[in-house]
Amino acid sequence: MCETHTATLVFVGDRAYKFKKPVDLGFLDYTTVAARRAACEREVALNRRFAPDVYVGLGEFRGPDAAAAPEPVVVMRRMPEDRRLSHLVRAGAAVDDVLRSVARDLAAWHAAAPRSREVEEQGTRDALSARWETNFEQLQALAAEGVGPEHVTEIEQLVHRYLAGRKRLFDSRIEQGRVVDGHGDLLAEDVFCLDDGPRVLDCLEFDDRLRYVDGLDDAAFLAMDLEQLGFPDYAAYFFARYGEYSADPAPPSLWHHYVAYRAFVRAKVSVIQAHQGAPGAEAASRRLAAIALRHLRTSAVGLTLVGGLPGSGKSTLSGALADRLGVTLLSSDRIRKELAGIPAEQSAAAGYGEGLYAPEWTARTYATLLNRAALLLASGESVVLDATWSDAIQREAAVQVAEHTSADLVALHCHVPGDVSVARLSARPPGASDAGAEIARSMAAREPAWPEAVPIDTSGALESAVSQALTAVRPWGTGQAPVFRRPHMEPA
Repeated sequence: MCETHTATLVFVGDRAYKFKKPVDLGFLDYTTVAARRAACEREVALNRRFAPDVYVGLGEFRGPDAAAAPEPVVVMRRMPEDRRLSHLVRAGAAVDDVLRSVARDLAAWHAAAPRSREVEEQGTRDALSARWETNFEQLQALAAEGVGPEHVTEIEQLVHRYLAGRKRLFDSRIEQGRVVDGHGDLLAEDVFCLDDGPRVLDCLEFDDRLRYVDGLDDAAFLAMDLEQLGFPDYAAYFFARYGEYSADPAPPSLWHHYVAYRAFVRAKVSVIQAHQGAPGAEAASRRLAAIALRHLRTSAVGLTLVGGLPGSGKSTLSGALADRLGVTLLSSDRIRKELAGIPAEQSAAAGYGEGLYAPEWTARTYATLLNRAALLLASGESVVLDATWSDAIQREAAVQVAEHTSADLVALHCHVPGDVSVARLSARPPGASDAGAEIARSMAAREPAWPEAVPIDTSGALESAVSQALTAVRPWGTGQAPVFRRPHMEPA
């Protein structure tokens, strides 16, 4: 036999019998026989959607007292213990094929899963916020000191900041039909890797609203569980395969946010299990809370300004930084040419403040740059903006965009000795930028101080400059959570 925080399972021969515990945990109440029977019936019906040949049906256990109500029980076909996904990954077995199959099956289920206005309502930004708040309240009521109050405080702050600026993102997910009646509790120990394909058991049955989720949220549960088992590479692999099969264009920030949410929910469950005396549960709650915090830090939406005079290396650093972080890069040089209707590589060279570089063209370029950044930030995409940022008014406009979208603003100011700048500009091939050494000198004479920006010395190796930039943008480090990169998808 074995126990969870809500049930006891007894294994006899080729059958498994699952009893609901007579507990009231706030988010569920199984204290009456009628409630337990309803939960068992619901569990059988819902799980037959995923594993019809495993869930035999509803049974009863009776005692010698004929007057006593029989105890309802879920009767299942017993699965081989050594074929659990959790067992296989711990044993070092190759599970890529299994993860690919589960990702494909889950994406196929989500594509055909029931959708309705009631389902969609649970996919809103405010519905997710309410679920977070419920978990914060329940954890506080449990007096979970082991989780670390300082961690919970930072988790709350990061959750509130992410959700505050992301209504556009969650509205778009509903418009895309991404919110479905899913599984809701996808754990590695409930996935059995059989020769004829995986069986996924034990979906969430006690509250339909918690099963009405974004498909990415559903997949995040298994990714989180693989990571907390010590296999972040498998987590990233599974998530990438799900992204392919579901053709999901979600930003990586949302992937991380959902993994964090699932980790925090499991941390709360581990606290409940610790109160019930389960060995190792308190340590698990701390580990899961740490995972939630890592992913929330990584999910934070950021607006990074990379500025500097021509020849300072700002465009090279911008490209390398955006690539390292897996975020969107926008260049003022390219947008300026786009607005003028000419190819980025076509020269539009002019004197300082003339032609395409006249004040009105520059103002239009920066306005377009920031408008596009605002849309991306509201959609959960972090952005690196490559421009000179030599005007204090434009810098303040960027600050306003970051505040409006609840994005973390970091400004980087690239600098090199004058002779290095001149040498670079002299050797630079034709490209999006038209500035030469004379323009650079004119700009330098008028450039105001930028005390808020972090100075970045770009005169040495590129990797050194990238390292300086990453320290400013991600002060807690960049290797704490798996890197989720969207698979390449051709535009429709």
